[in-house]
Parts: sequence; C-alpha cells; structure tokens
Amino acid sequence: MRSLPLPLALAARLLPVAVLASAGWALTSGPFAATPTAEHKPAQKETSTASAPSTSAATKTYATSPAPCDGVTEATVKSLVPGAKTAGQEIASTDKSVRRTCSWNALKGFDYRWLDVSYEIKESDETAQKSYEGRVEDKSGGGAVPGLGDSAYSVVNLTTENKQQTREGVVIVRASNALVVVTYNGSDFETKKAPSTDEINKGAIKAAKDAVATLEKSQ
Repeated sequence: MRSLPLPLALAARLLPVAVLASAGWALTSGPFAATPTAEHKPAQKETSTASAPSTSAATKTYATSPAPCDGVTEATVKSLVPGAKTAGQEIASTDKSVRRTCSWNALKGFDYRWLDVSYEIKESDETAQKSYEGRVEDKSGGGAVPGLGDSAYSVVNLTTENKQQTREGVVIVRASNALVVVTYNGSDFETKKAPSTDEINKGAIKAAKDAVATLEKSQ
C-alpha cells in the first residue's frame, strides 16, 4: 500500500495549533473586573446591634470548566472523526478554570476530519452574552440553533488552498456565564473536495449538544 503524504495545507494546520491556541487563550482568558469596594458607614453611638455587611457579588452558575475531552461521547467521536483516539488531546491552557479545549483529528484513507470542543467560563451572564454577540458578529452568514443553551449560532464556510477544499463548521453556544465553542471540519484528499455543508453543520451541532449536556452535568 502506498503512503499518502499529507498536503501542505494539513501540515500547516497541525503544526501551529498548540502555539496559536495558547497565544489566543492568553488574550481571551476572561475579564478580570475589579470587585466594587463596599461602602463603610460610621458607627452610630449607643447602637447595641451591628448590622451585617451586604454584598453585591453575583453568583456564577458555572465556576469552572468541565474536562473538555469528556465533553462529547465516544460514539460521537467515532461518528464524526473516524479513526481518531476517543480520549482526545487536551490543548495546554494558561488558566484551566477559565478556558479548556480538547481536540480530535484523524486521516482515514483519504478522508480527514478535525473536531475541537472548547469551554470558556466568564465572570457573569452579561459578560458571556457580550462575548457571544461579538463572536457571532465576526462569523456572519450563519443562523440560530434553537433549543441549545440560552442562545446558539451555527455557521459553515468553505475554503480552498492549492485546489484542496476544506469545509468548516463552527457552533457557538452561551449557557449562563459559559461559552461552548465547537469547530468541525473535513477534507477529501483524493477528490480534493470537501464534505457537504449538511454533513459538517449537523456534525458540529451534534458535538455541541454533547458538550452543553456535559457542562450542565458538571455543576
């Protein structure tokens, strides 16, 4: 059996992923808003009962990210990334309490598939919503995914490099103060064609549903 050399586009994708991920995450590790200082009133004379200090700190639904490589089921990994190790590979993060990502990829025959699942924990629902809206704006051309998290969005794009097509789907979900981002793409190195939009979109949404369910069970 003759071996199939990976195209330059694939090699370029694989080699810098950890470096780019670490650099990007260092910039998006979540807002660090200063906690308002409580106002102290002067003590009243002849007051026998001291009132308890009030607090305005908001309660976060999700304090930490779940283990991302447990985010999708083994059955989902096998169906979306044939030939990949179901355990996945967690990408190094600057702060695992803020963002964690797991990746699966495999080349089976001439078909290549790549899946990323990322969890990001924000300081509040409002902060998560602003981040969600910004990402949706950056990835125009998609549509809402009903019934997933508090809000969800899916978009699929086709790129061509050296006559090799790659189709990539991205699903962004906000669930309270957490964001779940799934990236799923594929290529056929024999035909130079990419999988259909329907296949990639449904695959990305399937993984996103798994990942959100895992998030909900983690708390």
